[in-house]
Amino acid sequence: MSDERTTPSTTPPAWRPTGLNWADGAAALEWLSPAGATRRSALDVGARLGLRVGADRRCLGLWWDGRRVPCVAGARIDPAAKSGQCESCAAIARTRSVATDTALDDPREFRVYLAHHGSVIKAGITASARGPARLLEQGALSSLFLSAGTLVSARRCEALLTAALGLPQQVHTARKRAARWAPGTPASRAAELSAVVGKAAGLDWPPGQAWAPTSALDHTPTYGLPEGGLAPARQLDPLRPGTTVTGEVMCRIGRDVYLSAPGVAATGVATAGGLLLVDTGLLEGWDLTRADPAEAGTASASPVSAPGGTGAGVEQDALF
Repeated sequence: MSDERTTPSTTPPAWRPTGLNWADGAAALEWLSPAGATRRSALDVGARLGLRVGADRRCLGLWWDGRRVPCVAGARIDPAAKSGQCESCAAIARTRSVATDTALDDPREFRVYLAHHGSVIKAGITASARGPARLLEQGALSSLFLSAGTLVSARRCEALLTAALGLPQQVHTARKRAARWAPGTPASRAAELSAVVGKAAGLDWPPGQAWAPTSALDHTPTYGLPEGGLAPARQLDPLRPGTTVTGEVMCRIGRDVYLSAPGVAATGVATAGGLLLVDTGLLEGWDLTRADPAEAGTASASPVSAPGGTGAGVEQDALF
């Protein structure tokens, strides 16, 4: 792909989405201007969403020391990429990533958590100052915290939970999405998390982390995920210029949005409406403008199979 910068035109500079953002328990699409300014568009349950795809998709740069640094090349991004970041910016970002053990000098307090993803419970860590944001970003159905302390000790606790109890540190996207079809009850998830806490209590907990398990927190009301689950009929394909994505927001979980769509058209022919699964990573970096949310979307979408089938979405989360 070419790395040329965007050329001047008579159209206003493009605001490009950086993805689904969780802050203070609320979901929003975050947008980046060419000048580096940001804004957020709330994605409340019941909101009407209408997006029109512009001419190109560009790298959004990276976060560094609390600020966004633009991509020096203004690189174009392939429509099928799962994020709006070029390979060079992604590689630089990894050099200061807590999740990849490249920032072990971080002086902040970190907490060890358990996250319930339906058929599996995973172990992880997050900065205490972030509260539940990391759990919401990964789409955990329920969670609890086990301890708090230094980053190095948190990593040791995470490794201990993996080695002693077999808890994974990553969960496949497909497995998370399958759990949303039948998420079960908050009480059942809380009981399963408590059972793991009981096992963890018998381990030789590493020093530097104060053991203080919390009660399980149910995140499904925050997402808008009903206890009976959600069964999407289609999943958004990589975008093409000139197409639209429309519908009513039914649920936002992790970086996914479920839209009750008035109809998704393929090659210009409208199809029946239904629940559309939108991976917002596919939106990142595109020049997007407003479209009429009441009209049928024209973006291509693929059928989604029930759990155990052969539907799309089998990639693995890199950090969660």
